[in-house]
Amino acid sequence: MDKLLYVSMSGAKQNLIGISMNANNLANTRTAGFRSDFEQQRSMQAFGEGLPTRVFAMTERPGSNMDHGSISTTGRDLDIAVSGRGWLAVQDKQGDEAYTREGNLQITNDGMLTTAKGTPIIGENGPIIIPLPIEKVEIAGDGTITVRPQGAPANFLEVVDRIKLIEPPTDGALTKGADGLFRSKESILSNELCSFCEASPNIGIVSGALEMSNVNPVDEMVQMISHQRQYELQIKMMTKAEEVDKSQDQLLRIV
Repeated sequence: MDKLLYVSMSGAKQNLIGISMNANNLANTRTAGFRSDFEQQRSMQAFGEGLPTRVFAMTERPGSNMDHGSISTTGRDLDIAVSGRGWLAVQDKQGDEAYTREGNLQITNDGMLTTAKGTPIIGENGPIIIPLPIEKVEIAGDGTITVRPQGAPANFLEVVDRIKLIEPPTDGALTKGADGLFRSKESILSNELCSFCEASPNIGIVSGALEMSNVNPVDEMVQMISHQRQYELQIKMMTKAEEVDKSQDQLLRIV
């Protein structure tokens, strides 16, 4: 009886985890450059003292959906959309290099170019610093950033830096971290810069546009409803296990 209870208990717990993953995808439906997460469940053997006679359910994230989102034209100078398989290089909180497709950039009061979440954008010489004050900023198709300083003639443009753009060889070469940024699986294993993490001349950007999230709200809602139905089924199994246990107890008393 405890086997039935154990399976249903672990299954209900993992269904709740699956619902939270679907909810996170839905919450980022309008997040620029967001890649939705896949989720799946599988049975796992429970090892411990004695024989491994128990099996439990486990939810895992096998990867992220790397399909491109739609391109939305904004006309804003600091909005960019990365073309093809390219990624923007950014600096995470630990000072390491990570990657994102989030192109709604901003300039801080200190002149640092960051994403909307405040993550610094990396250029050819590290994090990009814009010399303030400026009247205009332009980002070319190859990632080159030019600015017109405040008070300068209309035809005076100064090159500041060039955004680092990389080109992973395959969709599976990057993995998403807990902070939503992607990192090279190769660099995670070796603790060194990966072989494809150098700036690629083949990647370009579209200025004045944003790549939107690739989340499909309908699919996520269907998956969420499915998890809820499975959760209800697991709860019914737990209740049934309790009823059977009570029936066995009554039989033992009769005997």
